[in-house]
Amino acid sequence: MAQVHGNAETNAAAPGGGAGGSAGLGRLIGAGLILAALVLLALGSYLGPYSYAKSTPGKLTVETCTVDYKYHSSTSSSARKRTKTRWCYGTFTADNGSTKDINAELRSDALYQRGHVIEARKTGDTSYQQDHGWVGAIAIGCAWWFGALLPLAVGLYCTATGYAFGAGSGSGAGSSRRETSRGLLRTVFVMIGVGVVGVAVSLLVMFFVV
Repeated sequence: MAQVHGNAETNAAAPGGGAGGSAGLGRLIGAGLILAALVLLALGSYLGPYSYAKSTPGKLTVETCTVDYKYHSSTSSSARKRTKTRWCYGTFTADNGSTKDINAELRSDALYQRGHVIEARKTGDTSYQQDHGWVGAIAIGCAWWFGALLPLAVGLYCTATGYAFGAGSGSGAGSSRRETSRGLLRTVFVMIGVGVVGVAVSLLVMFFVV
């Protein structure tokens, strides 16, 4: 009888141990998502305002412009998709006179005639881009920042509740959801909604500005 009693205790403790393991996995997933959100925030700052502030403003006097066509095969059909990229070549001169490159090239939004002056920025030793102003730089940063709200919201939820996306028993996951406060759920849904809308608006601004 003592042997049977010991097995019963072991069997009774097993579900709790499984739920605890699932909760630990959920919190680990949540921490990973929060870390991913921080990486996205850093990327937004670097690719947007930081890179713009560190670049050198100037002007590119156009010598010639060309169009580069690239064809991509589609897996869903036999048709080949064509992408078109405009390039302008000429002389870049920094506004402060620190740089002059007679072999500069950049992607342009149109094909310009020889002698046309394009507002440009030097972003590297031999790389240039059109100057779209702070609006374009902030729009790029905001697209990453608002996108970071999505993994951040889910990460906070998983960290607070231990929810592991179906890992472990269903009752354990349901218990985690029942323990979640309404305030936390409201915050998570608001963050996701703001993130989706923010990314859409940022991409729309980039489409018209960048």
